[in-house]
Amino acid sequence: MLEIPRVEDNGRLGPVNSALVPRYGGAPTYALLPRLDEAAAAGVAPEIKVVGVPFDAGVSYRPGARFGSGHVRQSSRLLRPYNPATDTSPFAQAQVVDAGDMAVNPFNIGEAIEAIQQDAMDLTEDGASLMTIGGDHTIALPLLRAASARAGEPVALLHFDAHLDTWDTYFGAEYTHGTPFRRAVEEGILDTEAISHVGTRGPLYGKKDLDDDHRMGFGIVTSSDVFRKGVDEIVDQLRQRIGGRPLYISVDIDVLDPAHAPGTGTPEAGGITSRELLEILRGLRGLDIVGADLVEVAPAYDHAELTGVAASHVAYDLITLMADRRASRAAAGEEQGR
Repeated sequence: MLEIPRVEDNGRLGPVNSALVPRYGGAPTYALLPRLDEAAAAGVAPEIKVVGVPFDAGVSYRPGARFGSGHVRQSSRLLRPYNPATDTSPFAQAQVVDAGDMAVNPFNIGEAIEAIQQDAMDLTEDGASLMTIGGDHTIALPLLRAASARAGEPVALLHFDAHLDTWDTYFGAEYTHGTPFRRAVEEGILDTEAISHVGTRGPLYGKKDLDDDHRMGFGIVTSSDVFRKGVDEIVDQLRQRIGGRPLYISVDIDVLDPAHAPGTGTPEAGGITSRELLEILRGLRGLDIVGADLVEVAPAYDHAELTGVAASHVAYDLITLMADRRASRAAAGEEQGR
């Protein structure tokens, strides 16, 4: 087997060294990072695991998000180890690995949800955090169950999406990509003092949708709010709402305007830009992020990798936040131990 030269920094195994290996060659792991088994063979413990969930049996319009994780991985080949926006090197701050894809039943939503929850629990048993790439938004529910179980308490939620995803049922089905956050509230796994949608827009079935959402405790930051108030004010608002609580971040790529992310299942006009989304995420630095997902990339509707590139960068900044938080905690622990 050919030896693959990798960037090694701070005792951690990083991406393939693209100064020696062409980016377009080799296995398309996320950001050309080592696989889980490669990290184990090198004797390094994974701290953040990127995992795909190729599942889209819960969609209500365009299918195809089952191919999203592979598309995002392919689109992530240009990512590099240093993040100048935060002046950090996330792959040196934490050992990040690609854990591959979960194997879930494409014909049985209930069984798939149970499998995703169990896989998430297994993958975080060693204390690692998950950056999950879907798949449709149905997968957020089992991931939130696992995150809440690991946190030992209900978690705060920032939900970036064009849609509320707090509907009750579709065609009588309680578990779809439009219902995960209603189920999460009902199950008591969300801290309803600290949950918010960001980037919502577009027509609804009726005003009752907003009334139900408010009753569940959600705050709403619309795409128009981002445009009119600006990123800094929105970040301040979100940080005040979340505080020091354990935070889960769920990003539906359709939060972006179709100009920035055409490859998705339920596009809505009037969305935020990729720049606005990335800047809002960067403004969350220092919060206690316990996990994140990026969903609803449907490559059949993408072109020139617009959606894939945007999604890969969103995942990169989420990983940066988690790695930076881990490094800060480790440094604080060292200071206390002196």
